[in-house]
Amino acid sequence: QVQLVESGGGLVQTGGSLRLSCAASGRTFSNYVMGWFRQGPGKDREFVAYISTWGTSAYYADSVKGRFTISRDNAKNMAYLQMNSLKPEDTAVYYCAADSSVTTLSHEYDYWGQGTQVTVSS
Repeated sequence: QVQLVESGGGLVQTGGSLRLSCAASGRTFSNYVMGWFRQGPGKDREFVAYISTWGTSAYYADSVKGRFTISRDNAKNMAYLQMNSLKPEDTAVYYCAADSSVTTLSHEYDYWGQGTQVTVSS
C-alpha cells in the first residue's frame, strides 16, 4: 500500500501561482510513477501530468503545458506540482496518484490521495 496526502491548495487570483505537494508513505516511493489529476466542477477527472520513477521524464496535458511543472524528491518521498499563470479554468480538486507504470489513464493508477482544492478567481 501507498498512502498519499496532498497539500498546498488554496485561493489564488488569475495569473498567480501555487505549489502543490504530495507526501507519500508506505512502499518504496521510487518504484512508482507519480501523476497529478484534477476534477473541476461538473467535469470528469482529467490527467494533468506525470513524472517517471526517477524524474528523468515528464509528460503534461496540453492545457497545462508550459505553465505547470511536475517534480519529485525521492529522498523525501515527495512529489510536487508547480502551477504558474493560473487561469479560472484551472479551478478543480487536484489529486496525486501513484502507479507502477507510465500512464495518463486515471483508472490505471493504483493509489490516490484525498485531493486538495485549487480555486482561481477572475
